[in-house]
Amino acid sequence: MTQHIIYTDAYADLFTFEREGGIKEYHAILHVTDCKKAFSQQLDALMNAYQQLMGNQLKGAVSVFKRYFLSDAANQADEVAAADSSDCAKSIVEQAPLDGTKIALWVYLMTDVETKLLPSELYEVRHGQYRHLWNASAHNMAANSEYQMRLLFNEYVMQLVQEGCTLEANCLRTWLFVNDIDLNYGGVVRARNQVFFTQGLTNNTHFIASTGIGGRMQDPNVLTMMDNYAVAGIQKEQITYLYAPTHLNRTSDYGVSFERGTRVDYGDRRHVLISGTASINNKGMVVHQKDVVKQTLRMWENVEELLKEADCTFDDVAHMIVYLRDGSDYQVVKEMYAERFPNKPIIIVRASVCRPDWLIEMECMAVKAINNDKFPKL
Repeated sequence: MTQHIIYTDAYADLFTFEREGGIKEYHAILHVTDCKKAFSQQLDALMNAYQQLMGNQLKGAVSVFKRYFLSDAANQADEVAAADSSDCAKSIVEQAPLDGTKIALWVYLMTDVETKLLPSELYEVRHGQYRHLWNASAHNMAANSEYQMRLLFNEYVMQLVQEGCTLEANCLRTWLFVNDIDLNYGGVVRARNQVFFTQGLTNNTHFIASTGIGGRMQDPNVLTMMDNYAVAGIQKEQITYLYAPTHLNRTSDYGVSFERGTRVDYGDRRHVLISGTASINNKGMVVHQKDVVKQTLRMWENVEELLKEADCTFDDVAHMIVYLRDGSDYQVVKEMYAERFPNKPIIIVRASVCRPDWLIEMECMAVKAINNDKFPKL
């Protein structure tokens, strides 16, 4: 179920998933409506909308993960951090909302869970036998993007070890934000490939669903930033990797290491994590160069095939994040999304994709009701 909720100088698009006797899940994307106001006023409008949402439609839910999208992190990130004291993993990234505003928010929420910050500095969301482990805005100041990425993954591996987990068995999703991606993405790829090999993540085993995209923190010396999601207590049999071979190739064919998508089955529901997906064919080639409309259509087709492989459709999608290389493409892309996905929680931001020829990329998460007695409920 989706809702469009209007507030003073802001609005929220809300996706709700619920099953009798199970926890409720929500995905909300909050937008500011008055782009002429100063940042502090836009932040106030967003936070007021969030508080009203929590007090009404989301009463009893807790935030488990947030991502703030900013137009100018150097001048805005500290103010956001000071304004939000909620106890969850918070990602703050410069990826300007392309509606002309300075800030937007994606928030993922659940009911009937216990949350806390662990000594490992991962955020735990506990329900039943599962511990969902979130990490956000991880960064360091190593000399270049390769060293920074290697250190980020090595530190994350050690955090997972503290929780009795491994990168190979428990990590389901990563987001890699790269400052000046055209220059620094190569180092990120080399570091990830090297660390994954040491952790048993290869073309013969599996990789991890991921988005590698342009984005930055407030400090220009931070060349890479990482968000992560893992689940402790999950079994190997619950996880299926998605390939859509008629439309997409293996990422390892062109030297990178992530999965196109991941299906995770619990006893009462299915989560589908779709990686950053662009206009690509099953030979690894960019399709429809320099045409954002045709690239968007091919990108949707690719995502649809991945969802179909997980026995899902776009109707099951809880939220979408759309990345545009060229902000001048916003209006045409916005109209395409509004026509096909009215009221779906969507954010369109300015962020370069890892290949200059890709004008657009999207990621999403789907949630679907299932009944599988082999696995515990979420």
